[in-house]
Amino acid sequence: MARVLIPITHGSEEVEAVTLIDLLRRADFQVVVAGLEPGTVTCSRGVVLKPDVLLDEVLDDPFDLVVLPGGLPGANRLDADPRIHALLHRLHDEGRLVGAICAAPKVLGSAGLLKGRNATGHPSVVKTLDLPDTRFAEQPVVVDGNIATSQGPGTAMDFALTLIELLAGADKRREVEGPLCRPE
Repeated sequence: MARVLIPITHGSEEVEAVTLIDLLRRADFQVVVAGLEPGTVTCSRGVVLKPDVLLDEVLDDPFDLVVLPGGLPGANRLDADPRIHALLHRLHDEGRLVGAICAAPKVLGSAGLLKGRNATGHPSVVKTLDLPDTRFAEQPVVVDGNIATSQGPGTAMDFALTLIELLAGADKRREVEGPLCRPE
């Protein structure tokens, strides 16, 4: 069973966070939602989420994937936290999967993980990034090696399903996707 870490903080985008948590759990992955600080998290649109643990409690644990939801100011808070950068580098260096959606690819860029890569992100954020060695595409989901990125709340389901496929194969993706009644 794949083990996934989803760090959240005040200002994280709730559609992205909840969609990732929900679909990855439907795939029978062990999903750990970790708050940067104690207590509940108030997301970008006022939805309140309760993390499973504090980030410090699982920082050194093994994970197959760490995926960052976007949202502002959530992505900025993730980016300003040195624990997140260290975690991203550790998993990336181990060859594990690293993902980010919406505004969160900026965190991957700040950590130096997008250099020479193809990626995507929310168009309003991508245009503000100074990452000349990154090739940004206007696609819902982009996978380059062990880095997966996505554009925003509207692409969260496609992103989660792609992550499922990367971790457990196309059959598992179909198993999760079928009951969702997605349009063809």
